[in-house]
Amino acid sequence: MRADRLVALVLLLRQRGRLTSEALARELEVSTRTVLRDIEALSTAGVPVYAERGRHGGFALLPGFRSELTGLNQEEALALLTVGSERGERIFGLGAALGSAMRKVVDALPAGHQASVSDAAQRLLIEPETDLLSRRTVTEGVAAAVMSEVRSAVLSGHKVRFDYAALDKPPQQRTVDPIGLVTVRGRTYLLAIREGEDRTYRLSRMVTATELAEPAQRPDRVDLNRIWRERTARFLAEDHLTVLVRIKPTRREELLNAARAVRAEEPEPDAWLRLEVTFEDLRHAVWALWQLGTDVEALAPDSLRVALRNRAATVAARYEEPLTGP
Repeated sequence: MRADRLVALVLLLRQRGRLTSEALARELEVSTRTVLRDIEALSTAGVPVYAERGRHGGFALLPGFRSELTGLNQEEALALLTVGSERGERIFGLGAALGSAMRKVVDALPAGHQASVSDAAQRLLIEPETDLLSRRTVTEGVAAAVMSEVRSAVLSGHKVRFDYAALDKPPQQRTVDPIGLVTVRGRTYLLAIREGEDRTYRLSRMVTATELAEPAQRPDRVDLNRIWRERTARFLAEDHLTVLVRIKPTRREELLNAARAVRAEEPEPDAWLRLEVTFEDLRHAVWALWQLGTDVEALAPDSLRVALRNRAATVAARYEEPLTGP
């Protein structure tokens, strides 16, 4: 909305001083022409913004101008800025809104505290992109349009319709009553009710999504923590294939991204990891472990070891004799 953008523009000028129209356009994700129109609108509204020409010119506010906000202390602002770190901006597709909110948080502080809080926030890091072994923490990609529609349906209490592509299956249309969104280990899930039954969907598997006008049939109040625990316990109790494996730590994330769930994890004496993971079925487990080659070993069940051995024997036989000819 334009009103939000005008507020963001003022806060940028307050916190960073003089900025060019190009710099403002990058920050606000608009064209320089839009920035110039917004500057004119602010001036007309009485905001003391002025232009300085020349090599180091740009737009600035008259010294002393301030949009006053109160009631936020230094530690509260630090908590918000830390949670709103770079990685946090990607959660639920609210990056732009979070960036705007963080500027307002900083502007709400007394002038003497702004620099110290901004510096302190830079010294606290939540969920970096890699761990100490340089393994990337994978965040599943979700189409912006899908996230926007699903998030809006969850918050407004409307039904949502989407095309869902489950593993190795063509997309199928679903219409559900959304309950809430949960993000776990880089994956975002929609908790919903469909035809009276509890359902959980990964947003990365939604091809399209549309918020409907029809109200969702769902409880007025919700405890997502409790619902998530219940659904997790129910999922682990279902008739899936549980597999015990040894794996190199550098390939752990690849395996977990392919598995349905991880039940247990412990280090091995040789620096490998022993994992107990859940797959849809034997076919799913063979496919996932085959991708990892010799960096993983299936310890149980025997049916999985036999299936992998048979596949390896078939591949070895195919390449036993060299090809003849040019």
